[in-house]
Amino acid sequence: MAANNKYTEDWLPIRGITNGAIVTKSKDLVTGVKIAPRNIFILDAQTQDNILLALKNFYNMIDFEFWLVVADKPVDLSVYLSQLQLLYNDATFPAVRKMIYEDIEKASYFQNNNVVDTEYFILFKEKNPDMLQKKVRLLINGLAGCGLNASQTSNDDLRTILDNFLNGGLNTEFGTVVSSQ
Repeated sequence: MAANNKYTEDWLPIRGITNGAIVTKSKDLVTGVKIAPRNIFILDAQTQDNILLALKNFYNMIDFEFWLVVADKPVDLSVYLSQLQLLYNDATFPAVRKMIYEDIEKASYFQNNNVVDTEYFILFKEKNPDMLQKKVRLLINGLAGCGLNASQTSNDDLRTILDNFLNGGLNTEFGTVVSSQ
């Protein structure tokens, strides 16, 4: 690595992100599944135990290296706030206007205090595109057997993960930069 490199991209082994996979300089594809969150602790004890046992069996049947990743993604409430403002402007009853105004205040509080969504991923590395799809299907089907919904990672999902690891969760639009020290 040259001493004058200023960007993280200069030393990361990443060529790009395409078709829901990070393409590395060694031509490995890093992809996986995004797991929809589900609060199992609001379910009865027996159902919780069944889901946890199913997850244990699922993890034990995976016969390839994988990474469990949790990433925070900033929440953009600007569209929601705009819609609330339109509703507020159209509301004629004082009680309805008050309720909408309270929702606007709460959403503004969240927006101004950097509220995030927590997202869950299982990632893996694979060179063979056919094997990659087979593993993605295995993960999605295995998680479905545990009562969880999952889908293959998107390019945006992978950018979020990289932003989390490289920028402490801060969303950037300009590229990832490292210190010149």
